[in-house]
Amino acid sequence: MNYRLGAHLSTAGGYCKAIEKALIIGANTLQIFSTSPRSWKPAEISPEDVTAFREAKLQSGVNPVFFHASYLINLTDSGETGKLSKVSLIRELQLAAQMDIIGSIVHTGSYKGEYAPEKFQTLISNITEILNQTPENTILILENSGNKKIGVTIDEIGEIISVIGNSRLKLCLDTCHLHAAGYDLSTPEEFDRFLIQLEKTVGLDRLAAFHINDSKDAFHSYRDRHENIGKGQIPSSVFKHILSDNRTCYIPLILEVPGLEGKGPDKENLDVLKSFIHQS
Repeated sequence: MNYRLGAHLSTAGGYCKAIEKALIIGANTLQIFSTSPRSWKPAEISPEDVTAFREAKLQSGVNPVFFHASYLINLTDSGETGKLSKVSLIRELQLAAQMDIIGSIVHTGSYKGEYAPEKFQTLISNITEILNQTPENTILILENSGNKKIGVTIDEIGEIISVIGNSRLKLCLDTCHLHAAGYDLSTPEEFDRFLIQLEKTVGLDRLAAFHINDSKDAFHSYRDRHENIGKGQIPSSVFKHILSDNRTCYIPLILEVPGLEGKGPDKENLDVLKSFIHQS
């Protein structure tokens, strides 16, 4: 089995540096920010840097590469934030096509209060517009939520995807978020039940990536605080099930953990994940 195991890594020093860092820790897939995740400032990259990144990616075998979108995005907003969110994601997916990056993983946002039909329609309209204005060879990937924002349930994500109906709209599942939202994947029976539900409500063909994170907090806490693999509250069986089940083992797995030295995902965490392959 050709597992795709990787991490979210810094682009400090240039986008190609992230490829180098991936190889150093033993990763063969990668997630990066295109620009500061807490700013609306667009990414600035020269044609020469685009070419260099594509060549480095090809030579390294690190594939696929994902962008993670800005944390400021809220696609339910009908005002300035919504407009900036659309512009940001359109630019990012256009850049992804240039750099041979598969697409962008996005936290959809929140309703800023109670759900309302008009807010849901704004969300649908904004996502549809983004997909209509971006290259066909890129995908937009909605991430599940762990803290009562949009996408805290699989049913909610399924409804969004179903209403839009575009094959370029995909899903990323974060294990910390699933744990926080009350999805128990610790036994073979519960894991199988979850995947059956996922197939029914979203479709397993929509699953583009996993964010592989342990959790500092208790099950069903609605708290989103990542922990190093094997050091938190999520049973290791959850990660082993993902790695061993033929419905999920081929999906790219991206670490977003704090790291043993607090500097982000590291070789030690990736090695723990790799060790689960032989235990599953």
